[in-house]
Amino acid sequence: MEKRKVPIIAVTGSAGKTTTKSFISSILKTRWNTFESKDYWNRTDHTQIHADLINTSHQAVVLEYGMGFPGVITEHCRIIQPNISVITNVGMAHIGNFDGDIKGIAKAKSELIHGTKKNGMLFINKDDENSKLLEIDQFKGKIITVGIKQPADYRAYNISYSNNGMKFNVKLHNKEWSFFIPIYGEHHVYNALNAIAVADYLGFSPPEIKSGLLFKKPPRRLTVYHLNQSLTLIDDSVHSTPQGVVAAIDVLKNISPSRKIAVLGRMIGLGDRRVEQYQKIGQYLVKQGIDIVITYGRYAKGIGLEAINAGLPPENFKHFLDEEAMHEYLLNVLQENDTILVKGASIMNMFNTVQFLNSVIGAKE
Repeated sequence: MEKRKVPIIAVTGSAGKTTTKSFISSILKTRWNTFESKDYWNRTDHTQIHADLINTSHQAVVLEYGMGFPGVITEHCRIIQPNISVITNVGMAHIGNFDGDIKGIAKAKSELIHGTKKNGMLFINKDDENSKLLEIDQFKGKIITVGIKQPADYRAYNISYSNNGMKFNVKLHNKEWSFFIPIYGEHHVYNALNAIAVADYLGFSPPEIKSGLLFKKPPRRLTVYHLNQSLTLIDDSVHSTPQGVVAAIDVLKNISPSRKIAVLGRMIGLGDRRVEQYQKIGQYLVKQGIDIVITYGRYAKGIGLEAINAGLPPENFKHFLDEEAMHEYLLNVLQENDTILVKGASIMNMFNTVQFLNSVIGAKE
């Protein structure tokens, strides 16, 4: 394959980058020697390392481009210019670095559009309100949309939770195909849709796409453990944005047979939008019927206080600054058949809580 024809696929977005990248790579690997960036390696220094590792044996390249400030994605594209780009969504991650203005984030994400080869492909989320702010006007290549709620070039429907994942249908070439992904949450259906769209464009068959979607999911992303006493533990401890917390609460609600417990660490990078976003999450916890709310770390208390305002019984909320005290409380409060979600910014090391529950209560084989 000539070098210029090699698909160089870059994925950015406020949420879903790593999972989308993993889905795309997994499908392409069913047929091609594919270079895939490591889990969570999405800084510009990582892209520089990748540039040295990619060679002529690779038939496709799949990379994740992270962004905390303006100019960062431009730098990614200068190091490795993509000819296929995916913007999963535009959300609140790092909004504190943009004076609380979502337009600033959309502008920074748009650097991927400007950095993509002129005759390239761009995949965007039709359902994402903030993606309407992306600067697509000057893009000379082809734009393909994915969606669930809105009509789109690739649309998922009949979405349902099933054993250990999600089922949904997509029409490809006027024929209906059913797909399964081994990870919970409607938000991951969007990530899979991006991968289906990219792979279909690159000529992969629906059976190849189906088998590729049975991917090895990134660690600590909605990993479900079945513990003794019929307890279910959802580990989503790798990172935390308002969008991601809402998505994880949805999963907690949908897979729980009994009491639902949310253990939420603080989020970072929200700047002046922190109070408002914490309040929205507090309200959403009550709306989704979460029974017990536990918060951990500076400022996170605002989530629980707003949940009480929205109707959570005060005795069902506890806030901690001390990890050991929180773990002790968890052991006292847990009952048979409970489902526990653990989520927080990576700086909060919420994975410690996952490991604690796994070691003390014990995972069932």
